[in-house]
Amino acid sequence: MSVLVDNNSKIIVQGFTGGEGTFHAGQMMEYGTNIVGGVTPGKGGTMHLGLPVFDTVQMAVENTGADTSVIFVPPAFAADAIMEAADAGIKVIIAITEGIPVSDMTKVKAFLENKESILIGPNCPGVISPGKAKVGIMPGFIHKEGRIGVVSRSGTLTYEAVDQLTKLGLGQSTCIGIGGDPVIGTTTLDAVKMLMNDPDTEGIIMIGEIGGSMETDAARWIKEHGTKPVVGFIAGQTAPPGRRMGHAGAIVGGKDDTAAAKMKIMKECGIHVVDNPAHLGKTMQEAMK
Repeated sequence: MSVLVDNNSKIIVQGFTGGEGTFHAGQMMEYGTNIVGGVTPGKGGTMHLGLPVFDTVQMAVENTGADTSVIFVPPAFAADAIMEAADAGIKVIIAITEGIPVSDMTKVKAFLENKESILIGPNCPGVISPGKAKVGIMPGFIHKEGRIGVVSRSGTLTYEAVDQLTKLGLGQSTCIGIGGDPVIGTTTLDAVKMLMNDPDTEGIIMIGEIGGSMETDAARWIKEHGTKPVVGFIAGQTAPPGRRMGHAGAIVGGKDDTAAAKMKIMKECGIHVVDNPAHLGKTMQEAMK
């Protein structure tokens, strides 16, 4: 089993005919992902990569039964694309787009409160359930089907953790890149809960960053409700207060959102915390014994 996406997911690509949408849709299809069409306003009724293009998400849903969307729409229009997908009843919305204004995402967050859609991202690598579906921009070949769930705010550190796991013979159930922006749809805690509740996930790797309280919120929940081993890492251990590091959301605002403070709380909550991302795989292997 997996969470969010699997081989039964019917996926559309918003921004399908653009450069990014075309390239990554092709990669996803090559992986075996069930892409059923795409959306580009003004190009409805045409075919692209052998699949139908629709003017609106509503039309795509009506014609294909799509339940999942991946968004490669430029930042200025991406918030509208997310809301359009939610309005059309798409269950899982994965927004890859980077650079969506925070004010736009605040509106999206409020809009989604009354919807049943789950938003992953924005500014994320997407979601992959190895062997079933790859919805996003992650390199499919490093993944292996298995029983370790991965939750991460960092795309490249996700790939690093996955590569280590695969080389140790530990496959992954689902890897969720939640994104590095200040306002995102799915938090670390949301993703950890999904994997804790997944009967086929036996261990979880949780990769966080400086800034905000998402990892400490998740750690406190894990202490109370966790039933599986969790290995954790926080990026940004050398970051000075007030300096943004890489992601828009990675900025130390107070003493509690430094890497050291987060790692201390995570350890106190029973998470196997590593100081170096190179040790994620080995530590997971030990924790699983």
